[in-house]
Amino acid sequence: MIGVLPRTLSVDGKEQRIRSDFRDCLRIMEAYGDEELTMQEKHMVMFQILYKDYESIRNINEAVEQGIWFLNCGDNIKGAKEEKPVYDWQQDEHMMFAAINKVAGCETRTLKYLHWWSFVSYFYEIGDGLFSTVVGIRSKLNKHKKLEKSEQEFYRKNKEMVDLKKKYTREQREEMDRINKMLG
Repeated sequence: MIGVLPRTLSVDGKEQRIRSDFRDCLRIMEAYGDEELTMQEKHMVMFQILYKDYESIRNINEAVEQGIWFLNCGDNIKGAKEEKPVYDWQQDEHMMFAAINKVAGCETRTLKYLHWWSFVSYFYEIGDGLFSTVVGIRSKLNKHKKLEKSEQEFYRKNKEMVDLKKKYTREQREEMDRINKMLG
């Protein structure tokens, strides 16, 4: 139905209650961005956070499919071309919330409840500002496009903010620490 914000998902013909607040969904998105987790582990994190009564669900595969549908705001995205990311929910949190709050007209983090789909709608409507400037530059850099003079200057002055930080697995960090200790 048009305009309905789901608070349940149908799994095995039964309506399952879900946690539809944006904070819960951001925790799930954080797990999906964790390079130390396998895809199966990421799905299990989503399953356990999203479904209030996950212990009662027998068809986990269907529950995961429905959960992904929900996180994609009702879109069945299949075979989407994977591109380099242009934002990171953790690294860009301060810029994202400033932009989202501007669209929403309030401080969204202080709301008792905000449905994930409403939060994403605010996110999609982000206009001109710091976050859109940073994302625009990242997008051009990812596609190896030439930056305008003003973008070049912004990038030069704000490289630390614009460049997405490389995320290393625990094993990679341990190996780097071991090599650094050897080097003194």
